[in-house]
Amino acid sequence: MEAPQGSGTKDDPWRLRTPPGTAEYTMYRDEAADPPLLVCQVGSTKLTYLLRCVEDLHTMLRAHGDWVPLGAADEQKPAAEGTVEAWGRSADNPVGGWYGQKKGLRGRFGLYVPPLLEALGLVELEHAPRNNRVRAR
Repeated sequence: MEAPQGSGTKDDPWRLRTPPGTAEYTMYRDEAADPPLLVCQVGSTKLTYLLRCVEDLHTMLRAHGDWVPLGAADEQKPAAEGTVEAWGRSADNPVGGWYGQKKGLRGRFGLYVPPLLEALGLVELEHAPRNNRVRAR
């Protein structure tokens, strides 16, 4: 794991890569938003997730204690059971549903959020071409 590039602000966002390393994107905290958001910019597409997802996902992974598949999926597609993606939209998570906030673009939580946790030193993340997993440090 390399140290995160950027400080996580709008003017100096974190520069990240998807787990397989195939795409670059940026993320930053928007703490002035109500509720506070994590803004993910992928090309011209902007996705937003509740900022608390960073701490909540890390807490879930620590409690799980083992590897969890990422299972990234678009909002319109079902998420595989037992994956980070399924947890990120589950009625049983701490927010009772979607961490994604932009209707139509609420998915892909399992693709874009775990690399940030890895960059922050909170998790170990696999980087294979497919079927990657994550676990808490």
